[in-house]
Amino acid sequence: MAELIETKKEQETAILVGLIFKDQTEEQLDEYMDELAFLAETAGAKVIKYFKQKLPHPKKATFVGIGKLEEIALYVEEKEVDLVIFDDDLSPTQQQNLEEELKVKVVDRSLLILDIFASRAQTAQARTQVEVAQLKYLLPRLKGMWTHLERQRGGIAMRGPGEKEIETDRRIVKDTISRLKKKLEVIDRQNRTQRKTRGEYIRVAMVGYTNVGKSTLMRVLSKSEVFVEDKLFATLDTTVRKIVLGRTPLLLSDTVGFIRKLPHHLVESFKSTLDEVREADILLHVVDIAHPQFEDHIKVVNKTLKDLDIGEKQTITIFNKMDLYRERHFDQYLPEEVKQEILRDLEDNWKEKTENKCLFIAATKKEGIAQLRERLLAEVQAMYKIRYPYRTKLY
Repeated sequence: MAELIETKKEQETAILVGLIFKDQTEEQLDEYMDELAFLAETAGAKVIKYFKQKLPHPKKATFVGIGKLEEIALYVEEKEVDLVIFDDDLSPTQQQNLEEELKVKVVDRSLLILDIFASRAQTAQARTQVEVAQLKYLLPRLKGMWTHLERQRGGIAMRGPGEKEIETDRRIVKDTISRLKKKLEVIDRQNRTQRKTRGEYIRVAMVGYTNVGKSTLMRVLSKSEVFVEDKLFATLDTTVRKIVLGRTPLLLSDTVGFIRKLPHHLVESFKSTLDEVREADILLHVVDIAHPQFEDHIKVVNKTLKDLDIGEKQTITIFNKMDLYRERHFDQYLPEEVKQEILRDLEDNWKEKTENKCLFIAATKKEGIAQLRERLLAEVQAMYKIRYPYRTKLY
């Protein structure tokens, strides 16, 4: 059976390609491309150049215009580039045409994210979910992956053995997807049973854009060892910890980070992983306030939650990395009173936007953690009084 194109190789050199659409600025594309570069580096590639083009919409055959494609092809040949990564999804035809023209491996954003997920999935559930998403991505691209079929193209000769092999592969892929989905159903039932045995605890789930510091915050709040890495999608598998604030217990979960243009198949496959979010009583929406596009990140997370059919929940927005915010926005010559005024304005602005449901912290420095614990304790105790009034005296 034809297999997915592998994207991971020791220090492959890569160039990135993105389009500036009519409703998008060049500054926005630059930020998207920087994120794509971070994704590429997470997958193990070394990015050496960006290519950008302004078009009202992608070209049907080659995504970019002919002139830009020639420019890219010349650079690929001159620099012996291994990999060309496009910031948007490519159709099977576009991917095939581009590989013919560029003579190197061509990857789109979805395949790159799938590759990273595949390398980082640890549990049986996460591995199975990623495999389902990969196979769904592969299904419409089987034809282009049969390179030997090139010799059989042209009119009636299309109905050769190559076509039969493709149909066989399609059946195998569909059967495999069906088998994996049944496996996921079994895992989901086991997980639901496991969640039922956790007792009558208030559940708190952390959500947020990828790499905003959720795992670091989980480590600080739970005082346990949780994997932390400065890479996108450092954690895929949901981590759940029982923590006690004062005498009040609760369950705290850390979930996979969201990102722009998350592949549809991956969102579908990971719906069950996000049951912890769906069943949570309180959400902690963690935001990297030091990131220049943090407001866009908030919108992406809110939209993804909506796409996952996760209804309105009590949410506290946690603006993390305040130490980095100060480092990036304040220089040594700025008077202290001006710094404090800027910080007050920032906090007042977001308190108004969130109806005072926000806090400002720096998890790595444990700054603001005491206030977070106090706020979380008050919210959890209030919820216990409503839901389990007969247990309130215990806490």
